[in-house]
Amino acid sequence: MINKGQLPDSDYYAVLFSSEKSENLEGYSEMDELTMTLASEQKGYLGFESLSNGNKTIFISYWESMEDIQVWRENATHRMAKSKAGQWYKRYLSQICLVKQSHLFEGHSC
Repeated sequence: MINKGQLPDSDYYAVLFSSEKSENLEGYSEMDELTMTLASEQKGYLGFESLSNGNKTIFISYWESMEDIQVWRENATHRMAKSKAGQWYKRYLSQICLVKQSHLFEGHSC
């Protein structure tokens, strides 16, 4: 989960990935773990947030620039993972958004 200290003061980007998983998830968990580790090591990676409900997920990754996103898109392991999309997903939508402003509230737990 992203925290306030990870968000830049200037514009940054959010990559939104909403998906519905298929029944055939062979190899998915291992590839998910690997790509999450690799993404977190990429220049410009700021963090992520994710919310799942059954086989439906909304995953948002945050990046400093479009150039950083493009480098990640061209990563060989990431490309391999994307080649399995037809096996692992019934449906997905990927969008890239420019974040001009953000506000984060973190309540206190009791």
